[in-house]
Amino acid sequence: MDRLAGMLSVERIKIPIRDLPARLDGLTLVQLSDFHFDGVRLSVQLLEEAIAAANAAHPDAVLLTGDYVTEEPHPIYGLAQHLKSLKSNLGTYAILGNHDLCQPTSRRVVTHAMTEVGIRVLWDEIVYPFGEDLALVGLRDYWSPRFNPQPVLARVPERIPRIVLSHNPDSAKTLQQWRVDLQLSGHTHGGEVVLPGFGPAVVGLKQIRKHSHKSLHRWMKPLTKNCDKVVQNWDWAQGLHRVGENVLYVNRGLGTHLPGRLFCPPEVTVIVLQAWS
Repeated sequence: MDRLAGMLSVERIKIPIRDLPARLDGLTLVQLSDFHFDGVRLSVQLLEEAIAAANAAHPDAVLLTGDYVTEEPHPIYGLAQHLKSLKSNLGTYAILGNHDLCQPTSRRVVTHAMTEVGIRVLWDEIVYPFGEDLALVGLRDYWSPRFNPQPVLARVPERIPRIVLSHNPDSAKTLQQWRVDLQLSGHTHGGEVVLPGFGPAVVGLKQIRKHSHKSLHRWMKPLTKNCDKVVQNWDWAQGLHRVGENVLYVNRGLGTHLPGRLFCPPEVTVIVLQAWS
């Protein structure tokens, strides 16, 4: 148990995929996200526990959905030494998050460190580790310059199912224009503090603030004023969602900001794909 983050949770979900070939029925993926490995927000103990849980699932592939560091990029070298212990049949694939792009050198440093330990970093790229009949698409971060999934997704034939890695779940709104059988995102940390019956605290506080007396409204405003800078669609802060015809899953991440998590444990996600016609 991590004092700041609480106990790790292993979430197991099954996702039906239209046109998934029978040979890929039961394909197992592990998603890890939002490490923020900077000496404060993620303990080595929790990181090692998450890697052990990922390996215990015996995945076909491991998918990492961004924010490996927080501000400075160089802690990625220490994180990468841990991540190279991830085991799977077909390797580990990663995209970058907004925090991996904070400094002018961040993208280069993070990509180099991950590549050095055998992790394939995707930046508007398509790969076919499962065979030519299931695409894995890794998009640049939603807040990065020139976010434009159109020329990337246009390269995948419509008949072929695809898994799309996109750090920020707000991108799901844009991605409704294309077939996305499963989008995997992170970024929100699940809200970190969740109010039972309300969901993420930022949502509950905004609702309370909206209907509160003016004096309470003024007191609560500082608690909620920056939440829209993190994400617009807080309803998608964690878990499984349908966005138009597409399916979105948002991982709660491993790293934790102060004051810590409440009813929102750090997460390893085990995903089993099921054939569906």
